[in-house]
Amino acid sequence: MKNTSEVAVEVKNIKKYYGEVKALDGVSLRVDKGKIYGLLGPNGAGKTTVVRTLATLIEPDSGEVTIGGLDVVEHSTQVRRMIGLAGQFAAVDDYLTGRETLMMVARLYHVPKKEAKKRADELLRRLSLQDAADRPAKTYSGGMRRRLDLGASLVGKPEILFLDEPTTGLDPRTRQELWGLIRELVAEGRTLLLTTQYLEEADALCDYISIIDRGKVVKSGTASQLKSSLGRDVVELQVKDEDHENALKVVRTLTKSKPTVDEVTKSISIRASKGAEMLIKLVNALDKAKIKPTDLAVHRPSLDDVFLAVTGKKPKRVATKKKKGKK
Repeated sequence: MKNTSEVAVEVKNIKKYYGEVKALDGVSLRVDKGKIYGLLGPNGAGKTTVVRTLATLIEPDSGEVTIGGLDVVEHSTQVRRMIGLAGQFAAVDDYLTGRETLMMVARLYHVPKKEAKKRADELLRRLSLQDAADRPAKTYSGGMRRRLDLGASLVGKPEILFLDEPTTGLDPRTRQELWGLIRELVAEGRTLLLTTQYLEEADALCDYISIIDRGKVVKSGTASQLKSSLGRDVVELQVKDEDHENALKVVRTLTKSKPTVDEVTKSISIRASKGAEMLIKLVNALDKAKIKPTDLAVHRPSLDDVFLAVTGKKPKRVATKKKKGKK
């Protein structure tokens, strides 16, 4: 068992209900110091509610949350001095310049004016915003606003940083730049918890991942552990809508494993110890049933497959640049 001094954030069985809606239904997690912890889940899974609870913006109905060994409800003021938060949407004033935004936040942290200016200048340079430092934020692009919002969360020099879907809506180049900055922050000794809907983001950045769905943590581990948890090859099948139910019946005759159906694409996935053999059996069975697949493949388990297996949905894919050429 690890020493508690290595634990930056600990959440024990927290619940948060809004009427009959169970936003959080017994969530537990632990974030070690100097690591990146990812909460991966679909929209409405409870990710933002976890972050708002950790950031002392809302109180859990039950359970316990400690940050740096301090209870977030009893010691909220001390906890706020230790943390930084970049929310799901860039919270910047359109009419303040980048420099004014960072100076204002620094002063709210009671940073002396001279030191506040120094920190603002350092962050503007680090975030590649120095050329736009004295322009109103309303003239910034989406990526620039996200970087400025991240700068505002860093101006108080927090030990622990919460990032709620930090790259949503960003183009591929800006997303990669932000990933690089996140890695730099951790290399300097900070601890990060980020939420995301993007499989690649969790796989690329996070030391440890929890998949959350409907207010509950349904699977946790490193990316490698999560992938290996399926333990077998994955055979994936897609057919026309009118053939879907019959195809599902065919699949069920070939395996004792319960097939998984993607709620969006309706693709059918099954796990098999020998994927190639299962693929051949499936092709023959579909042919006898006069069902023509639109797509059929076998591959080793991925984080995508784990997500689908435990939530019934596929995570969002990171957008890639379109190559110029024929449409």
